[in-house]
Amino acid sequence: MRDRPNTYAGIPLDRAALRRKNQAWLAEAWASPEARLLPLSQSRSFVCGPAESTRAVFLPAGSDWGIEPVFLGLLDGKPLFAVDVSALETPEEHPALAGLGRFEDLRAVGPLMDVTEAGLCAYARGILWWNARHRFCGVCGSPAASAEGGHVRVCTNPACATHHFPRTDPAVIMLVHDGAGRMVLGRNARFPAGMHSVLAGFVEPGESLEDTVKREVLEEVGLVVTDVRYHSSQPWPFPSSLMLGFSARAVTLDIQTDQDELESARWFDRAYLRDFTPSEEFRLARPDSIARRMIDEWIAEEG
Repeated sequence: MRDRPNTYAGIPLDRAALRRKNQAWLAEAWASPEARLLPLSQSRSFVCGPAESTRAVFLPAGSDWGIEPVFLGLLDGKPLFAVDVSALETPEEHPALAGLGRFEDLRAVGPLMDVTEAGLCAYARGILWWNARHRFCGVCGSPAASAEGGHVRVCTNPACATHHFPRTDPAVIMLVHDGAGRMVLGRNARFPAGMHSVLAGFVEPGESLEDTVKREVLEEVGLVVTDVRYHSSQPWPFPSSLMLGFSARAVTLDIQTDQDELESARWFDRAYLRDFTPSEEFRLARPDSIARRMIDEWIAEEG
């Protein structure tokens, strides 16, 4: 079961990284009649269809958008690009888009989409978000130009010429249990109504993943944990994280919730989680998240 990719992962795409350096090839790929394009606006994906069966809209590439596209890779051997049309005042009325779909937040429609299309939209969202927020050099402040198909930004100041590469923030997400049929679920004030999930936190400089798990659990709920075990990972471009899933067994059981981190946290019995009815008062993490997968797999275990 662990071999099954998490949502947004495992997409059958050849990223063709070596092709990115070849500007002539990129121009030829963009002009190819087989090339396709995923447009995004304000980090929202362009989709069509009813809510329960939302599909990504793949447009023909090659048009002059006045915006430099980002090369995503080869899908079934065909070039795939993404373009950020956020600068357009009414992007859904653009002649190339009008009547073909609508822009939706991937967090809302991703769980309802074909897994490959959802993964491609997530990839496009992440790389376009990075480009939009790194238009200037972080070293000297000069404009930074897109290079290598949008996967590098180069400072235009010859005295600096720093190359900037996309960054992903590693975050641990951990299911804390007591080894006897109980697990910790917490609620952040920013969560939708009633939603509870496992604990999570960002990796700090100089920290291993295991050390981060132990520190975050201690900081958020005051528990000491051991037996830290890796589960799986998930790209989470909301906006730019990689979620690294772990389980950990608590050796202290008295929860002391950090109110700056969580609104509440407590132990839940496996039997309760198997039988409860989701409501506005209590429900679990969203179905496309690694958090929900870890919770569901733990609930399904014997015990």
